[in-house]
Order: sequence, then C-alpha cells, then structure tokens
Amino acid sequence: MQSEAIIIAAPLISPAWLLFIYCALVMLASLAGGWLLLFIHLTHTRLQLAVSFVAGLMLGIALLHFLPDANEQLHSLDRTAEWMLGGFLAMFFVQRFFHFHHHDLPEGDPEDCCGHDHDHESAHGEHAHTLADKSAKQLSWVGTALGLTFHSLLDGLALAAAVEAGVQGQARLAGLGVALVVILHKPFDAMAVSTLMHAGGSSRFSRHVLNGLFALASPLGAALFYIGAGQLAGANVPLLGYALAFCAGTFLCIASSDLLPELQFHSHDRFKLSAALMAGLAVAVIIGLCETA
Repeated sequence: MQSEAIIIAAPLISPAWLLFIYCALVMLASLAGGWLLLFIHLTHTRLQLAVSFVAGLMLGIALLHFLPDANEQLHSLDRTAEWMLGGFLAMFFVQRFFHFHHHDLPEGDPEDCCGHDHDHESAHGEHAHTLADKSAKQLSWVGTALGLTFHSLLDGLALAAAVEAGVQGQARLAGLGVALVVILHKPFDAMAVSTLMHAGGSSRFSRHVLNGLFALASPLGAALFYIGAGQLAGANVPLLGYALAFCAGTFLCIASSDLLPELQFHSHDRFKLSAALMAGLAVAVIIGLCETA
C-alpha cells in the first residue's frame, strides 16, 4: 500500500525537485555523520574505538565495494588487481617518506590517560613538532577523503541516472532505492573522515569546513550528470574502474599500515577494539546487502 502511494505521488513531483530532495537528504545525512564526533568529547578509549571502527569500515569499503565495482567495469581481475596494487604502493611510499604514527589525544589532555605506555609514540617523540611530522599526520585523512569523495561523486551520478530512468519509465522507484542506499552509508563515510582528522590533530574549524565540502560531493555528482559527465563516464568505463581499484589499494594501505596496528599497540583494550573493528566491517557488509537488494 505504501509503495503504491509513492508510485501514485511520484508524478506529482517533477524529476528535478525529486532529485533536489534526494540530494538534500544525502547532504543532511553526510553532515550528521561528521557533526557527531564534533559534539562528542573523545577520550583516549573512545578515539581508539572510533579508529578501529573506521579501520573495519575502510576494509569493507575497499574489498566489498570498490573492488567489485572496479572489476565489474574493467571485466578483468588482473587489471583490477594491478591498479589496486598501484594504489597500495603509492600510499605506502608516501607514508614511507613521511613516516608517522599518531592516533591519540593531544598531549596534556586531562583524559589522555589509559594506564599504559605508548612505546610506539615515544620512539618518535623527538620529532613530534617538526613540519614533516605535522604534514604527515594529514596523510590518512587526506587519502581517505579523496577516495570517499570520488566514490560520493559516483553516488551522485548514479542517483541522477536512477531518477532519469524513472522519468523514462524504466524503473519508477530506482531513484528512491539508490537514494536510500546513499543516505544509509553517507554518515559513516563522513564519520570516517572526521575521525581521522581528529586523530591527526586537525582543528574543529577545519573539520567543519571539510565536512561541509564532503557533503556537497554527491549533489555535485548529480549536477555533473546533467552537464555531460554521465555520457563521459559511460564512454570511459575503464577510467572509472581504474580509479576505483586505485582507491581500494589506498584504503587497504591506510587500514593495514596505520589503523590496524592500534589493535596491537593497545592490547589492553583488544576485545573492545576488535569488536569496534568488526562493527565497522559489519556496516560495510550491510550497506553492500542493501545495494544488491
């Protein structure tokens, strides 16, 4: 009955307004995910739990979303694996020459106390305030933000294409289905970027700014669809596949070299952190099930 009501009401809303409503909801969902951490005081334990959750989410996005999508467009497992390896190595060498490991609260925070030593941090303590270290701390969230922004642009393109398909009578509720999937995972994408920015020491203002810009990515993708990007993407499917595989490699590198070691360095919370990791992975799995439903 509810579906019939939606189908009947759909013609009363122009495609442009329908797409505008979808994009507005996507933006609100994205902003909500980024704002969540801005209004929560992250203690040491909470930050480590958030980082572990993001690690699981990134693993799931890379292996269950980026890679299958890339392989579907490239029709070649070999080329998909090659570009994934290229992304992994690119991020690896960037991190190699700007080595860092810092996922903790600023020194002196009254709640930055967990009753254990951080040998991995003290080993680099003498370099903590160098310019190289300050710039290096941004690598994780920058790489994550770029990958998720690219994927958000594709989400916007897909949303606009689905709404257009509904107009042409090919799939009346396609736009609604795509919109629901994007809305469901957008808060977690924004939360991942915001968490890594916080871990890297970014200011609250910079997190506000990037969260706002990231929320515009999907609407921008929808707008690009109507100025020719949809046709360009269709004519250059391999290019999109290469980009997705490359992003998958960068995500795997960030998760394996920078985020997952937290489970080892913080063995006192290994059960909590492991549960947070699995929760992030579970979210990625659920989103994938929604996409294929």
